[in-house]
Amino acid sequence: MPTIINEKKRINIPKKTIAIIAAAVVALVVIANSIVIVDAGHTGVINTLGQVSENVLQEGIHFKIPFAQRIIKMDNRIVKLEVQTEAFSKDLQTVDTKLAINYRVSKDMSYAIYKNVGSDYETVLVSPAVNEVLKAITAKYTAEESVANRSLISQGLIDELNNKLNKNGIYVEDVNIINFEFSEAYIAAIEEKQVAEQRLLKAKTEKEEAIVKAEAEAETLRIQSEAQSKANEILGKSLNANLIEYEKIQKWNGELPKVTDGSAIINFSDLLKEGN
Repeated sequence: MPTIINEKKRINIPKKTIAIIAAAVVALVVIANSIVIVDAGHTGVINTLGQVSENVLQEGIHFKIPFAQRIIKMDNRIVKLEVQTEAFSKDLQTVDTKLAINYRVSKDMSYAIYKNVGSDYETVLVSPAVNEVLKAITAKYTAEESVANRSLISQGLIDELNNKLNKNGIYVEDVNIINFEFSEAYIAAIEEKQVAEQRLLKAKTEKEEAIVKAEAEAETLRIQSEAQSKANEILGKSLNANLIEYEKIQKWNGELPKVTDGSAIINFSDLLKEGN
């Protein structure tokens, strides 16, 4: 064994030791390239010297051929994609729509997506499909109907996107419409329309209230008239000649009526007193 005399002397390592160290390093590199860990919610697509296998690796630890095989990890969890695009409504209004799409990649089709599209399938497949389907569905509704039919539009997007993407192994789970935005001119027109409708509704309400009030007053007069007529009828039935004469006597002040011949007034009461 060599000994170290001082710092200036060279350290001599046996060739056998160097060979062992080198072999250990090579072994570690080979082992490191022979083991792959597929994370939860992922699958591993096997690429052997450029050839993609239909058999994918599931979650867990796996062995592969070092340096000859490459494992591409595909995310099969639900992924959120936000898309903002401009489309035209049925009444030719510009609608700027922001969507949140939840989708996932089928584990059984991971190899096909990687083989035919690559790992950037979101840019190549999903985003263009969302834009195309959204434009088609937006054109079925007026701008005002788009706001009132969010749930119908969302479901329509889910159905149409799955029709386009399922064949590639991509499944849309949910679509949320985050926002609809319209041009300033359209918003101003909507506000004017709402104001006009409110005025019309107010005028209609006031007219209806006036009609109700008039009908109520007419009904009140009718009831009062009927009541007066009934009272007169009852009073007419209760009157007789004796009662009338009695009422006359009760109201007479004891003076006879006065008459005139045009030049003088004749008082019958005074004549009666003179006769006595």
